[in-house]
Formats: sequence, C-alpha cells, structure tokens
Amino acid sequence: MHEEMDEVDRIVAAWRDVRPDIDVAPMEVLSRVTRLSRQLDRRRKAVFASHGLETWAFDVLSSLRRAGDPYQLSPSALTVELLVTSGTMTNRIDRLASAGWVSRQRDPADRRGVLVRLTAAGRQKVDDALSDFLDLEAQMLKALDEDECSSLADSLRHLVVSVEAVVPGADSAEPEEFSA
Repeated sequence: MHEEMDEVDRIVAAWRDVRPDIDVAPMEVLSRVTRLSRQLDRRRKAVFASHGLETWAFDVLSSLRRAGDPYQLSPSALTVELLVTSGTMTNRIDRLASAGWVSRQRDPADRRGVLVRLTAAGRQKVDDALSDFLDLEAQMLKALDEDECSSLADSLRHLVVSVEAVVPGADSAEPEEFSA
C-alpha cells in the first residue's frame, strides 16, 4: 500500500519535535477522523443543498423513510433517533410541514398523540437526495477495496462503541449535523 503524507503527519511530527515528552499517537487516528468528518460534512451539505435540503432535513426525512410504510414516527421517536431536543424536533417538523414534505396525523392508538408522516413529495425528495448521496459516498470510498472498507467499518464501529461507553453523555449530546 502506498503511504502518502497528510496534514496530520505534519502536525504530529511538529508536536513530537516540540514536545517529545508526550505521546501524541492518539492524534494520528482522531485528528484524521475529525478532518475526515469536516470534509464529509462539506460534501454532504453540497449534495443535500442541490436538492433544496439542509442536512437536518435529510436526517428527519430519511428517518421517516426508513421506518417503512406508512413512513411515520412519533415526534419523540424522532427525537431519540436523531439525538436532538424536543424543541429542536418541533421546529424541524414545523419547517418540513411548511415545505409539504411531512404532515402531522393523530395517533389512532393514542388520542393525545401525534404521528409525523412522510408525504409523497417528502418521499420523492429524500429518495432523490439519497441516490446522489450514495453516489457521493461511493466516490469518496473508491480508494479502498471491499476488504478495506469492511475492515475500516468494523474498526470504526468498535471505536464508536468504545467512545460512547467511556465518554459521559456521548450518546445524549446533540450532534451538529448528519445521522443518516
């Protein structure tokens, strides 16, 4: 495998020069994850914007789409799935309803409850965006073969589980963007 130098290599080397007394090895992994995350966010935002969506809107619409027919969830289920506050979710549902991509329905199982349902226009919007999103992700991963992708996915899964188990509140913090 051809190894190229990246910005993280330069940063780590500089720290090792000025602070040889500390172990900066964690930066070799986590600084790359951070830099990669920023690049992914930029590219994903551009894809979603080309469909008239913001990342949060894609997240909500895709959650409803993944729920399967009739493509509906309670606001509290969306709040839990997307790790946002109930106030944030209410605002997002309002905005999506104004755009005609979701509707609110009475929950037939609970007279006081509400269900958020994906409209036909919302389904088309998320399906179109998903197609371009997956094309983008496939392009970004083309440097890796199938085994490398599988190995990386396994390693990242292990890291996510480990971080969420160690860092207090990691699973309850509201992320800035993207959970699809």
